[in-house]
Amino acid sequence: MSDQTISYRGYQVTVPADWQVVDLAKNPTACVRFDRPAVYLGRSTAQPDCPSHLVGRSEGLVLEPLTRAPRSSEGRIQQAVRDAGVLVTAYYAPAGAETARKVLSTGRVTSKTFATAEPQATAAAAAPTVVATGTLNGFAFDACDAPSQSTMDAWRYPNSGYKALGIYISGEMRSCDLQPNLTPTWVSTNAAKGWQFLLIDVSLQAPCVNQTNLAKMSSDPATARAQGRAAAANAVSAAQALGFAPRSAIYSDLEGYTPNAPCTAAVLSYVSGWTLELNTRGYVGGVYTGAASGGVDLSNNYNNTAYTRPDNLWFARWNNVTNTTDDRYIPASYWTNHQRVHQYSGPHNETHGGVTINIDSNAVNLTAPPAPVTGFDATGQYSTATLRWTIPAGTSLGQVIVRRNSGLTPPPMPNVGTPVYAGTASSTTATGLANSTSYAFRAWVKDSSGKIGPGVDTVLVGTGATVAASTPSITYGGAVTLYTRATRKDNGASLVGVPLSLYARAKNSSTWREVARVTSNSTGQASSVQKPTVSTVYAWGYNGSADFLGSRSGNATIEVRPLITANLSVAAIKLGQTTTFYGYMRPQHPGTTVYLQRQSGTTWPTVATTKLNSTGNYAFSIKPGARGTYNYRAVWLADADHATTVSPPKTLTVS
Repeated sequence: MSDQTISYRGYQVTVPADWQVVDLAKNPTACVRFDRPAVYLGRSTAQPDCPSHLVGRSEGLVLEPLTRAPRSSEGRIQQAVRDAGVLVTAYYAPAGAETARKVLSTGRVTSKTFATAEPQATAAAAAPTVVATGTLNGFAFDACDAPSQSTMDAWRYPNSGYKALGIYISGEMRSCDLQPNLTPTWVSTNAAKGWQFLLIDVSLQAPCVNQTNLAKMSSDPATARAQGRAAAANAVSAAQALGFAPRSAIYSDLEGYTPNAPCTAAVLSYVSGWTLELNTRGYVGGVYTGAASGGVDLSNNYNNTAYTRPDNLWFARWNNVTNTTDDRYIPASYWTNHQRVHQYSGPHNETHGGVTINIDSNAVNLTAPPAPVTGFDATGQYSTATLRWTIPAGTSLGQVIVRRNSGLTPPPMPNVGTPVYAGTASSTTATGLANSTSYAFRAWVKDSSGKIGPGVDTVLVGTGATVAASTPSITYGGAVTLYTRATRKDNGASLVGVPLSLYARAKNSSTWREVARVTSNSTGQASSVQKPTVSTVYAWGYNGSADFLGSRSGNATIEVRPLITANLSVAAIKLGQTTTFYGYMRPQHPGTTVYLQRQSGTTWPTVATTKLNSTGNYAFSIKPGARGTYNYRAVWLADADHATTVSPPKTLTVS
């Protein structure tokens, strides 16, 4: 095949000879369409004469003045030729990127007459401000290109019967790709004038699609589901860059196909991924499809829990019936909650306000989901959290739904995760929260018609506290130091300058009480000196805040041994004489048993017992039966409050 050389503003490139060359300066209404091979020179300055419905990709070039930064995407490669001041867009068919690169490699600068500096990329996307479609029970048109502002004004209701229009915002298979009119300013200007919008993405198509110039989704359902999620993520980015806020519906354009079991499974999986991803990001998942293909598959699987059905259905059946329910392929009992668009007329010309464009016509019955709650916040305690929110004004409230996940990622959908609350109040308490665990909460508003708005999130970061003791046991009247360090569970950082509480309970009790409160230092540490009178279990805790969930450390048990003394009235006696081994115990424990033990080798067998008197004193009369040296001690065995205690040994010499 022979080639031709194209020159534009000092830039020259070689392309196949059969590519049509369209000079937009000479033909300003020509449609820049990517579904056929062509070279477009310049930029259109008039309302383009485009067919209303174009999808698919061929290969070609657009050469225009360099007035914006290049931005490549799937299906097109953009290059800035600074020396010539030209922006080059090479669009390509599925799997045709290498062919596009070969064409671009032939480009060269022949003149620097038009040299200019490359524009800087836009620093940030526009903030979402517009909900694409609110309540609309009327008519909409869709066109390949976003119309010029003069056209939008000429067609503004009641000049035409249309109150909304469909616009192609994303997808590598859209044929009207450059869309010079489609800007955040265009969106906000027309929204202020009362226009509503149907947002369309044209990405991967069914494996059994009838058109040949379309990229296809995988026949593997799992892969197709992932591809649907990826397409939805890209579509949300495009929507937000144009200023479309959550609660907007975005429709995946699935062209007509001939259903079969594997193809249907792929389509349903792709739509499931598409819908889930959009819902997770707060947008409404819609599908545009032929009534006899996608409409049949989606309807046949409306109640199939293996798939996630789309929120809205936009079906094409060109029967000129201007309602949204009268269709033999789609039961009227499905998508009944203001969830339908019917494209009842295919490409045709209409003239309003003296301006003619080629459009498709649609009957629309839609409402937007309710606005989200505001001020959603959580205050953490130990094992519980208080959640508060404000219900949006003007909402016909069904209920507020709150769910949670452990970790930092909230449940993506209102039927996923652990239920926390469903009701009409503005606060609730989440209970049963695990120690040292972070929780992510999401709240949705469900209106009285059953529509669910975007989720709003709040996170409580889990915390942890350690416990350590200077000694595991003390003698009655002594002291022990309890240490702790408090950290956050998401990154291990110390909790600095927060109040940490030391809790205690008697070993034989289940009732905890706070015995100290200490502010953590710069390393998250704190300590407290305690003088327990009975064996005591200690735990440190952080009680939570607006950012953190409270926590408790493990337990440290400090055994308290009673103080027991030992004395001999005489430490040396003659054989046959007696002496007294006596002492006292604190606390007194009157009436309990004291054991007198005498050492025999390495053991201490008991040789006598007695009871503590009312003042906690005891005494034993000792009369050994043989000469020698004897070691004696007193032992008191543990009860519920105190540990076993042993007196110092005393030595008796018998001569």
